[in-house]
Amino acid sequence: MLAHLRADGSPKAVIVTGGAGGIGAQTIRSYYNLGYAVVIADLPFTESVANALISSLPDPNRAIFQPTNIVDWSDMQALFRETKERFGNVDVVIANAGLMESKGFFEFEEDDRGQLVEDIGSKKILDVNLRGTMNTLRLAMHAMKSNKPDADGARGSIILIASTSGYFGGTGVVSYITSKHGVVGLCRASQRVANELGVRVNVVAPFFTPTYITGGYSEEWTKRGLPANTVEDVAKAIVETSSNPERKGHSVMVAGQHVREIETPRTAMTKQWLGDDIASVMAKGGKFFDDMGGYTLPKPRM
Repeated sequence: MLAHLRADGSPKAVIVTGGAGGIGAQTIRSYYNLGYAVVIADLPFTESVANALISSLPDPNRAIFQPTNIVDWSDMQALFRETKERFGNVDVVIANAGLMESKGFFEFEEDDRGQLVEDIGSKKILDVNLRGTMNTLRLAMHAMKSNKPDADGARGSIILIASTSGYFGGTGVVSYITSKHGVVGLCRASQRVANELGVRVNVVAPFFTPTYITGGYSEEWTKRGLPANTVEDVAKAIVETSSNPERKGHSVMVAGQHVREIETPRTAMTKQWLGDDIASVMAKGGKFFDDMGGYTLPKPRM
């Protein structure tokens, strides 16, 4: 069975949040060219750009735009509902939508009494990049759990877009870096349920890629001859990771033409990193929770 087709021969459907521009738009093109039905999920103001993208495709009937704010639960419900109504199932989801702050977290703005003003901008970044990604993941897993499994046993595939900032991040964009670390943690925390449901959840973590959010320094970066991704590089890694049956809980870093899976070697180096004694304690703790069937949640406080 071809990767882009279901058992009944119909094309699989892929949702890409933030799909109207940049990495998202190229990802839409890449999946479409492979035979998938594609759903561009993006904010309402992107409708004309999204429709232009759809019009550029040879068969626009295999593509739709769904206006979506990923932090609005009713919008997200409508996204998954409309996709299933139009294309039958939700087979692949790319949680790509994201923002970077436009004001520094440590710009200490004061009111007229000299009191520090709350940083409202950071809430928006965390809402979109982390809570919005959590919304996307939760709805995707719920939609996929009833899909018929592929030949490899998977009922669906989800890619969370993090960043090299999700592992390193020393540039000072506090809210963005914090949110992308959260996305990496989200993937790790989801593996038990993902495996139970037969859904593969992975991360793609791009290095610097010229897009709207990097516009403030892209020109200078290029002048210095520093390595960079193209949107095509990242889209290719997204497609390959989503369709590889061996990718489960992996993180694929795309850095200046280099593509490497980094979660597996990180895990393998635990003893070297922590030492045998702490690594042994951590392993015993992990086995304990495995034996318990997961973390026993506390009762809510009244």
